Amino acid sequence: MIVSPKDRITTAQAAVIISNFILGSGILTLPRTAAEKVNTPDVWISVILGGLIAIIAGVIMVKLCQQFPQKTIYQYSREIVGKWVGGLLSLLIVCYFLLTSGFQLRSMAEVIRYFLLEGTPIWAIMMPFMWIGLYLIIGGINPIARLFEIILPITIFLFLLVALMSLKIFEIDNLRPVIGTGFIPVLKGVKATTLAFTGPEILLVIMAFMQQPNKAIKMVLVGISVPLFFYVITVVMVIGALSVDEVVTRTWPTLDLIRSFEITGLIFERFDSLLLVVWIKQMFTTFTISYYAAALGLAQLSKKNISSVMYGLLPLIYVISITPKNINDLFKLGDIIGNIALFLFGLLPLLLLIIARWKGRKQ
Repeated sequence: MIVSPKDRITTAQAAVIISNFILGSGILTLPRTAAEKVNTPDVWISVILGGLIAIIAGVIMVKLCQQFPQKTIYQYSREIVGKWVGGLLSLLIVCYFLLTSGFQLRSMAEVIRYFLLEGTPIWAIMMPFMWIGLYLIIGGINPIARLFEIILPITIFLFLLVALMSLKIFEIDNLRPVIGTGFIPVLKGVKATTLAFTGPEILLVIMAFMQQPNKAIKMVLVGISVPLFFYVITVVMVIGALSVDEVVTRTWPTLDLIRSFEITGLIFERFDSLLLVVWIKQMFTTFTISYYAAALGLAQLSKKNISSVMYGLLPLIYVISITPKNINDLFKLGDIIGNIALFLFGLLPLLLLIIARWKGRKQ
């Protein structure tokens, strides 16, 4: 399957896709997962370090993609390491995106059921989103990018609004002392925070669609900086309001923060439902772009029509999403996906780049 000339996205759209893909459900759980590892108020430093690692990884991926213009990793991996090894790597990447898609779908359903539709069967919540997602991605990368462009600014505005509102219960003492127990606890949290930044790997697919791939470095910097800003603000506000000891006991600490204050006299006295709606959209964006990336990869590997592949993958995504028996199993699946991402996209792009450049010099 060759990328159509009509399927082109701008640098800004590519950056928006990366930002949306990174955000997903991570912002709802990051304060807890990071605080469990760091166990000090210095979680925000771990978040910054994790973001810097993600930026470095993103730049490496850009350099790799620029070696093969208008091709996805599914296509050029076979050129670099051969048909069979490249095909196997591509299949692993497809599986990763499928797992991510199923995970985000289930996370979205769990949040909706827990906070909005208590008692509703999981399948009944997931089904509408699955079909809406399919309807969206059948149109290709352009409608996906346009939807993401609508969702991200709304998310930023409402997030900043709610963050400002939560200042009334913010206690700066909960963030002190800074590096009081040394830098080792901060380093312990880097893996957890780096996992929250999994998402730049989507550029291995979408760079083939960029109108100006020479601006991809800028795209990566902007695309990762937005979630980095979100994550730092979130961690600071959540720990500042709830304290580290309190955060580690909460399943969804960010939402618990929003639910812990009210502002009288406004149209909305409580903002948790408002933020939930926005973050459900964010998880939906991650679900759809993962779904699209998996379908595109399988279509390019099998040389089949992408629409039929999309329909074929839908039941598989559903099976993945219902496999976790409870919320703890879901979080374990998230950890597994994160560890897979560290290997596939932390190590693999660098190896492929080295091999590609070595082959180029040899020729």
